[in-house]
Amino acid sequence: MKKIVMSIVALTATTALMAAVNAGACSACHGADWTKVHMGNKNVAEMSKDDIAVALKGYKAGTYGGAKKGIMKGQVSKYSDEDLDAFAQTIGK
Repeated sequence: MKKIVMSIVALTATTALMAAVNAGACSACHGADWTKVHMGNKNVAEMSKDDIAVALKGYKAGTYGGAKKGIMKGQVSKYSDEDLDAFAQTIGK
């Protein structure tokens, strides 16, 4: 029973953290499990939480990324740095 309760608490916390960022918008380019790498996309599943946070905030600031910088800037510019940090904590390793 304790494992079930802890799982529900963890799932609720994760969902709350991710609520601010629309992860569904990411899946077209990065895949539902963050491993899609065609057309130069990064394998986000292999990135650390800190690396993801740096990348997302860098895209937002326009200081990170290559050819797809404009696409990513458009995706993340509407979120606060705190939202991006929280999202990175939920998907990074």
